[in-house]
Amino acid sequence: MVKLFTPLHIKSVTLKNRIVVSPMCQYSAIDGFTNDWHLVHLGSRAVGGAGLVFTEAIAVTPNGRISPQDLGLWKDEHIDGLRRITQFIEQQGAVPGIQLAHAGRKSSMTSPWMGNKIVPENEGGWQTVAPSAVAFADDYSQPDELTIEGVSSIVQAFRGAAKRAMEAGFKVLEIHGAHGYLVNEFLSPLSNLRTDEYGGSFDNRCRFLLEVIDAIKTEWPDTLPLFLRISASDWVDGGWSVEDSELLAAMLKEKGVDVMDCSSGGVVSYAKIAARPNYQVPFAEAVRKTGMMTGAVGIITTAEQAEEILQKEQADLIFMARELLRDPYFPLRAARDLEYEEMPWPPQYERAKRKK
Repeated sequence: MVKLFTPLHIKSVTLKNRIVVSPMCQYSAIDGFTNDWHLVHLGSRAVGGAGLVFTEAIAVTPNGRISPQDLGLWKDEHIDGLRRITQFIEQQGAVPGIQLAHAGRKSSMTSPWMGNKIVPENEGGWQTVAPSAVAFADDYSQPDELTIEGVSSIVQAFRGAAKRAMEAGFKVLEIHGAHGYLVNEFLSPLSNLRTDEYGGSFDNRCRFLLEVIDAIKTEWPDTLPLFLRISASDWVDGGWSVEDSELLAAMLKEKGVDVMDCSSGGVVSYAKIAARPNYQVPFAEAVRKTGMMTGAVGIITTAEQAEEILQKEQADLIFMARELLRDPYFPLRAARDLEYEEMPWPPQYERAKRKK
């Protein structure tokens, strides 16, 4: 049995295969609105055969964007453009997923091709916020420490965005708790230096995330899957560890979180990460042993590699990013590589299914 193309049932949703289009920022929006680029970018990956197609990280507030060109869902006017995308994704037999995020102290930056520079307020940037008033690095802005009222306001912004995500037609919601953005900043003792109820102990550092989950679940039905992307390790002694991720998984399973998408790093600039194929898979495997379904990510580029991860029961889903930028039709090619004959092709492309 080819596991990569075995359906996965999560609550009321069935993914036709285990290939997930990972959230990938496109830095191509104006005022948070989608445009033709986002429709074609996400739509082509649905046409290409992925089972679950995630949007990029969508900001729940204007100052929660990584850059001024990020997508947003902080107002009702954003819904229609996203609904157009979800409808097209579903027409291709894929499931539309949304990742909700707040970039915290790593926000108000230019796009990568503009050099990852601070965007000053007089050029459309904004004052950043974080659990503690500590900059990510010398070339990032100094954030303001969030007040209790500020924390509560962002929690409610996640709730409002979840409601709009439902209205836009998404079937899977993922909270971005990784890569040094706001949720991750609260979780990690390297970035969270607070001494109030949101800092210090493990439980206190998890409080913001748990409040976000509770707020989202007032709008997001229990019948639809809820994912969390985490940085399973900070890659720094004294930082968040895989053991912390295992403890969190046990807590979140009781909260109704269905899948933990296990990435790593990003919360501090000085971490030493030896990136290589499958280097993050052990995180997914460790968390999966707690009984939580997991997604494996990071330099997964071949069908055989993805299939082996699933066969070894190291993860339940394969999240792919750069490989799907290089080849939106990777799932169709992977089916051929694994000799899986039942992979459906769009009828418009059927005549190219077999080489003559």
